[in-house]
Amino acid sequence: MPDAIFGVPIAAFVGQLLVGMINGSFYALMSLGLAIIFGLLHVVNFAHGAQYMLGAFVAWGLLEYTGLGYWWALLIAPFVVGGVGIVLERTMLRRLYHLDHVYALLLTFGFALILEGSFRLKFGATGMPYASPISGGLDTSFAYLPWYRLWVIGASFTLCLATWFVIERTQLGSYLRAANEKPNLVRTFGINVPRMLMLTYGLGVGLAGFSGVMAAPIYQVNPLMGSNLIIVVFAVVVIGGMGSIVGSIVAGFGLGILEGLAKVFYPEIAGMVVFIAMLLTLIVRPNGLFGNH
Repeated sequence: MPDAIFGVPIAAFVGQLLVGMINGSFYALMSLGLAIIFGLLHVVNFAHGAQYMLGAFVAWGLLEYTGLGYWWALLIAPFVVGGVGIVLERTMLRRLYHLDHVYALLLTFGFALILEGSFRLKFGATGMPYASPISGGLDTSFAYLPWYRLWVIGASFTLCLATWFVIERTQLGSYLRAANEKPNLVRTFGINVPRMLMLTYGLGVGLAGFSGVMAAPIYQVNPLMGSNLIIVVFAVVVIGGMGSIVGSIVAGFGLGILEGLAKVFYPEIAGMVVFIAMLLTLIVRPNGLFGNH
C-alpha cells in the first residue's frame, strides 16, 4: 500500500475520510428527518436541531440520574423526543397546516429558541462529557479506526435504509404519503388522517433524537450542539432536494465525505464546502439533485 495519496500521508487521508463519514452520518440522519417532515407535512421544522440536542440530553440524563447507559438511551431517547414532538404537533403545529409555510417555520424556530434557552439556563453553555460505550478500535497498518466511530457510520446507514424502505416500500408508507396528498380520499378508507400526520412528525423528530444519542459520545453534550449543526443540515436538504428521502441520504453522506477530503487537500475551504455545493446546486438544479423538476 502506498505511503501517501496525492502527497498526503495515508494515515491523514484515512483519518479525515473517517471524520467525513461520521459527519455525513449525522447529516444524513438529520436531513432525512427534515425531509420526511417537509415532504409529508410541508413543515420546515426549524426545531430539528433543538430536538437533536434534546436526544443527547436525554441520554446524559438517563445515565446521570438513573444509571441507564447508552444502549438503553438509544431505545428510550427517540421515543421521548418523538413524544415531545407529538405534543408540539397536536397542540400547535396542527393549527397551522392550512396557512403559509412561514408560520410553521416561525413556530418551530421559536420552540427551538425556548428549548435551547431553557437548557442553557439550567446547564450552562459548557459541554458535558459522555463516555463512549465501545472502547478500542481497528488498528491497521495505515490508521487507527475507533470501533464506536465505525458503529455510528454503520448504524446511521442502516437506519437510513430502513426508514427509506418503510416510507417508500410498505403499506404504512403509502398511507403516510396519501394522508398528506389526498386526505379526503384516505378518510373514506377509515384511516385517521390527523393521527397519521402526528406519527409522521413524531418519526421525523425521533430520528433527530436518535442522532443526538449517537452524537453524545463524540461531541460534548451541550445546549448549543443543535444550533451548530442545523444550518449545515438545511443546506444538505436543499442540495438533496426538499422532501426527497433518497436525496437526503445521498447528499448527507456524500457531503460529509467531501468535507472530510477538503480538510486534507484544501483546508481553507473545508468549512464552506457544503455551502459552496449548495450554491452550485441552486444554480444548476434549483430543486435539488433529487427534487422534482
